[in-house]
Amino acid sequence: MSQQINLFNPAFEKRKQALSAVGLLRGLVLVLAASAAVVWFGARQVDALERTAADAKGVLDAREARRADVFARFPVPGKDPLIAGALGQAEADRSALLEAGQILQGGELGNTHGYADYFRAFARARVNGLWLTGASIAGAGKEIGLQGRVVQPDLLPQYISALSRESALQGKSFARLDMATAQLPAQGAASAPAAPAPRFIEFSLQSSAAPASGAGAVKQ
Repeated sequence: MSQQINLFNPAFEKRKQALSAVGLLRGLVLVLAASAAVVWFGARQVDALERTAADAKGVLDAREARRADVFARFPVPGKDPLIAGALGQAEADRSALLEAGQILQGGELGNTHGYADYFRAFARARVNGLWLTGASIAGAGKEIGLQGRVVQPDLLPQYISALSRESALQGKSFARLDMATAQLPAQGAASAPAAPAPRFIEFSLQSSAAPASGAGAVKQ
């Protein structure tokens, strides 16, 4: 024999609660109040930003006014053409000096120390019976010419040897030698017979050989 047992209890059933008109009205009021609060807060923020912007604009206008006043009282002077020309000339002079210094350091002008050492060497290489009547130096000491007189021709090699021992003439050599006999003019009273004039030899030494057929020859 079977028996059915009903376990359903109406007390445990979920009941649907219907919203009343009063509840809806209260919710709408709350939403409207919240919206009004947000709008009021936003308006306050906008007003604060507008006041800040107005203050900043006032400060900027005041600074611009002071700047305009300063420029009005102390105008910026224009460029003086005389000063500009002087500066340009000074810069050109400076460039010219620098270029000249580079040329001197590079040795493009040859000997920039003078020729005093050469003439001292000519004087120190002294030989009795020989004297110089002229000397010429060109360039950086590459072209040297000596003219003089000697009483005996064998004294000339001694003088050349003495020149070769001078430090200023190291590495220098003479490629051409010209010699010619000469005689000093006779001196004496008109009534007395003139004494024979002393004879000597004129010479010319050149560091570079010239295209002449008489190089190294003694001319009578």
